[in-house]
Amino acid sequence: MSRLKDILYKVSLEAVIGDTNVTIKDIHFDSRKVELNDVFVAIRGTQSDGHDFIQKAVENGALVVICEEIPEKTINGVTYVRVKNSQEALAIMADNFYGNPSKNLKLVGVTGTNGKTTVASLLYQLFTKAGFKVGLLSTVQVLVADEKFPATHTTPDSLTINRYLKMMNDAGVEYCFMEVSSHGIAQHRTTGLVFAGGIFTNLSHEHLDYHNSFAEYRDVKKAFFDHLPASAFALTNVDDKNGRVMLQNTKAKKYTYALKSVADYKAQILENDFGGLLLKVNDQEVWTKLIGTFNAYNILAIYAASELLGLTTIESLKYISELTAVSGRFQYFISEDKITAIVDYAHTPDALQNVLDTINSIRTKNEELITVVGCGGDRDRTKRPKMGHIASALSTKVVFTSDNPRTEDPDKIIEEVEAGVEPQNYKKIMSITNRRQAIKTACQLAKKNDIILIAGKGHETYQEINGVRKDFDDLKIVTEYLKELKK
Repeated sequence: MSRLKDILYKVSLEAVIGDTNVTIKDIHFDSRKVELNDVFVAIRGTQSDGHDFIQKAVENGALVVICEEIPEKTINGVTYVRVKNSQEALAIMADNFYGNPSKNLKLVGVTGTNGKTTVASLLYQLFTKAGFKVGLLSTVQVLVADEKFPATHTTPDSLTINRYLKMMNDAGVEYCFMEVSSHGIAQHRTTGLVFAGGIFTNLSHEHLDYHNSFAEYRDVKKAFFDHLPASAFALTNVDDKNGRVMLQNTKAKKYTYALKSVADYKAQILENDFGGLLLKVNDQEVWTKLIGTFNAYNILAIYAASELLGLTTIESLKYISELTAVSGRFQYFISEDKITAIVDYAHTPDALQNVLDTINSIRTKNEELITVVGCGGDRDRTKRPKMGHIASALSTKVVFTSDNPRTEDPDKIIEEVEAGVEPQNYKKIMSITNRRQAIKTACQLAKKNDIILIAGKGHETYQEINGVRKDFDDLKIVTEYLKELKK
């Protein structure tokens, strides 16, 4: 139970009708969850407007309504607070309601198009190995020390974030690593949180269905660094042309990492094969089970962040050598028939190219590289032909298929992907809408020493079609078919 005036601390108020000295039980932005003496925050979303549900929330027992527009008809005994931005107000209120939990641990945010999950998850692994109690807020899962919770968004809503951070406080967690998405930044989900550090991985074509332009997408990412405190560190990949942009206005201490450019933290790839990577990091050699140039960047970011958070070079390198792959991120196995199957979350042109380049740099070219890939529905359509072009140019065979079509016609999505295929690559491609059948076909096409890449869904264990999520696990399915074909 909290007093309203206490949880409104630092919220910019435009008008108040009623009493702010009331005691409230909980905060919600979904009117269906509101109970007696709760606060309802009316948020304008992409699908619906919370202001349309103010009356319903009051009927359910809301004692307080936070809104950008006070309704014409108000109810006696209910406090109405007008704010400029309800999402920002919700974030600050959530922080206050849960006792400002981010101040009680070292919270590090990881942002960028690709690599967020890997960097955050591996930092969780590394600091756990180092003997600390650690938290993780990621696309794959939420971890409060050893306790696991399912993840619903890359960056959860601000109430959920602060509730998990409070649980971490109660569990004695010292470090938390968190993926910070562009949607999360734009929707103020991270507002009010105190970060000990921020990491920028890279920036490429993504989410242009939500952001109006690439420049807007970049500037939203930059806003995260603009708001870091002077006590924090800002660590950025300067091999990416947008890397230094992130540091332009930050008050945080600035650090850089790179494979190709002059930087505070440098790495060189000495060996790269299906056994792992041998890297020279700031003149120290380290071997890791992770594979590929993109993972060399991830490892370098992890190494730099661990040192900036107080671990010694020897500790960092020791634990890096023990790290294991993150679910759905270049996760692979070799069948009894010596067929290598790789499952990866690559769902952007840049990520797909990175994975295919990595495979091509390792393989001998005597074997086939069969790629199964599609694009999600109700998302950025402009990337679809690019994905088709990259998959067909860098593979020996491609099966275009359905990803998560959501409310779109999967056949139409595949047509847009196929539009990017150049004439010389037409013979390489086939299209099978049913994803299970597409994976089975890839397995049937594969011979000894061939490589199958199943891209786009990675760790996801479902396929979403017309609002219904059905069980679907790429890794499980390809494993079953390769075993079946062996028989």
